[in-house]
Amino acid sequence: MEKILQIKDLHVSFSTYGGEVKAVRGVSFDLHKGETLAIVGESGCGKSVTSQSIMRLIPEPPGKIHGGEIIFKNNDLIKLKEQEMRKIRGANISMIFQDPMTALNPTITIGEQIMEGIVQHEKLTRTQAKRVALAMLKLVGIPNPELRLKQYPHQFSGGMRQRIVIAMALVCRPDVLIADEPTTALDVTIQAQILELFKDIQKKTGVSIILITHDLGVVAQVADRIAVMYAGRIVELGTRREIFYQPQHPYTKGLLQSVPRLDIEMEELIPIPGTPPDLFSPPPGCAFAARCPFAMEVCKRVYPFKTQKSNKHHVDCWLQDERAQKLASS
Repeated sequence: MEKILQIKDLHVSFSTYGGEVKAVRGVSFDLHKGETLAIVGESGCGKSVTSQSIMRLIPEPPGKIHGGEIIFKNNDLIKLKEQEMRKIRGANISMIFQDPMTALNPTITIGEQIMEGIVQHEKLTRTQAKRVALAMLKLVGIPNPELRLKQYPHQFSGGMRQRIVIAMALVCRPDVLIADEPTTALDVTIQAQILELFKDIQKKTGVSIILITHDLGVVAQVADRIAVMYAGRIVELGTRREIFYQPQHPYTKGLLQSVPRLDIEMEELIPIPGTPPDLFSPPPGCAFAARCPFAMEVCKRVYPFKTQKSNKHHVDCWLQDERAQKLASS
């Protein structure tokens, strides 16, 4: 499959009064055309910082992208000037933020907010922009779009506001859509509708989606591949089936044991003990070692090499190293 976006060895940190927070520490992954890649992990692991770095929305200062590449259409987005990035944001790469109410301007009609991106990026007249906005509202399932264009955000329910934010992100037909916790504030019924909407839109438009979430239930429904993130690094990446049925990293296994599942029998949920490490001074080895029941001395001292389990599945864990495997089998 064609690679539409490539993240290579991305490093992002934030300067604070207490020191430098190393939020993203060498993240690498690819996004293919027409696929949904989910990035999962605990709060504070660097998921949102990674997505905002792709959009170049990290405030500088205090944030800073220290190294790496973000390749989109043969261009390194990190090296582009702000004026060049403005042409890409919304038009080629769009983002849905966590809370739709804070993403919408309460003083402007939703029609004006949707048409703003069209007028700016596609240079259409207001009449043409209105026609596109109406079509987009129909696509995301908003009834009576003619009437709804004239209304304000407070006149919509939470689920409807989320649909409007999705319409705003898709109105310029982007190649990549980044959805940062798009269902967090919604109840289960509306959440299911939004996930179905994502799948339907992807079929109709072919957009590639990066889904940022901590909810493995969301991941199970829509993701083609899953990247498991911990303490600023991607520790395991594979297809949905590989991550759910053949997890290799102890952290991935811990996540799966701590949430209810209907596909396997579970006597009780097992929480992951301890807390994530302090990213002011991250450990030199595996960041999960202090919480891992299988940790060895090398885990604490040296970060593990990447072990390839299949064409699409790799893991950063010393337990998967061939030398550890030989010891385990002897």
